[in-house]
Formats: sequence, structure tokens, C-alpha cells
Amino acid sequence: MIGSVKRAIDIISCFTLDEPVLGNAEIAEKLNLSRSTTHHLIKTLCNQGVLMRDGNRKYRLGWKLIEWNNGVMFQHDIYNKALPLVKGLTERFRGTAHIGMYDQGDVIFVLRISSKEADPVPTFLGHRKSAYSTSAGKVLLAFNRSYLQETISRGLSKQGPNTITEINELKRELEEVKRKGYSISNNENDDYTYAIAAPILSYSGETIASVNFVGAINYMKSIDLKQIIVSIVNTGKKVSRELGYIELM
Repeated sequence: MIGSVKRAIDIISCFTLDEPVLGNAEIAEKLNLSRSTTHHLIKTLCNQGVLMRDGNRKYRLGWKLIEWNNGVMFQHDIYNKALPLVKGLTERFRGTAHIGMYDQGDVIFVLRISSKEADPVPTFLGHRKSAYSTSAGKVLLAFNRSYLQETISRGLSKQGPNTITEINELKRELEEVKRKGYSISNNENDDYTYAIAAPILSYSGETIASVNFVGAINYMKSIDLKQIIVSIVNTGKKVSRELGYIELM
């Protein structure tokens, strides 16, 4: 048991700022372990949320580390670089902004910031919401279709008056999200909020997170939606550039 714990810690320690994403074979080679042993350990760490698998079947540090200690957030690249950019949304509009990451059919909020005058939104760091019923989650599903089957297998239950609960309808919605480059959740996750989200890309062009803005329905429909959509999409692009993504013209 002690040996397994040590190997698990060794695996976590393989991930660095220089190598934030690793495959099973790379980890096995670094630790001089068999690939099968490494696979079993990684699978356990993924099941517990300590590691996350991406669409390329590689791994990165997961949300559980953030849940254990919010202080980790302040060392996390995506947090430090995103915070001032996301804060700009809450200074310009009245509401709450999040950065969300996907895990096992849910979106997990790893950053949250609200305007001083914002209506209350019952979310917190590490909070989980169903990916299919949230703007942040739908962006992650639209640009990472490998996540979709896992999400569907958990069931599409009603979360709000407009929740999409039919599989083909959800697939059509995700195609539209991908085409437009942003998603909207209008009374889909509850009965009082309207949210807009856009993707955040890594240096490799992979959608690793999403930025969203949530406000009361009456407020969101009283302002220029085109303006706030452009602001959210541009915030996602700015965060992506900070993370090393270069947009080809």
C-alpha cells in the first residue's frame, strides 16, 4: 500500500510547467515502471479527479488538487493569467464570471469572480454542474466530442425549464455552438439565470476550459447581447493567447 501511494505521488510529480501534459508511456519511462502498472495507477488517479485525460488520450493535473486546497489555484497558470482578463467582464457587466473545466460529465468551476452589484449565483470554487445544461459545459462538449458519450451515459435530466434532455437535440445544439464559437444557457440550468460561454484554448489548440458570464435573465436581456457575446469570446481568445495559443490568420 505504501509503495502504491509513493508511486502515485511520483506520477503526480512528473507533471511540471515544462511538461503539463504526458502520456502513459512517457510517465512509465520517467519512473521506470511497466506500462500496465502505470496505467492502473493513472486510472485510479483519474477516477479520483487527481488527473484528467484529454481528447488525445494524454493526462494533466486534475481539479481535485484545486478542491483540496484553493491555494493551489494561485500557482496555476490558467488562474494567474486569466484572473485580470475575466475580472474585466465583471467590471463591464453585472454578473458572475467563471472559468470551467470538464470532468466526468460535469463542468467544474476553477475560477469565480462577481461584480459588486451582481445578483447572487450559488456557485463556488470546485463547484460541479452538469455539462449539458450549462453554457460553460456545452462549450467543452462542443469542442471535445470525446466527452459527449460519457455525459450522455449519465442521463440528461431536467435541470431547468429549458434543459435539453433529448440526445439528438443536444447534438444539434453542440454543432451550432461549435459553428458560432460560443454557447448560451437560457433557463437550462435553473429558472432565473442567462449565461454565455466561450472556449479557452491551450498552446496546442485544444479546448481545455471555458469562460462564462452569468447574470439574471431580466438584466441580461436588457443589455446589448451582441456586445456581451463579443466581450466573452474575446476574453476567451485573450486567455488562450496568454496560455501560448497562436491564432493562425
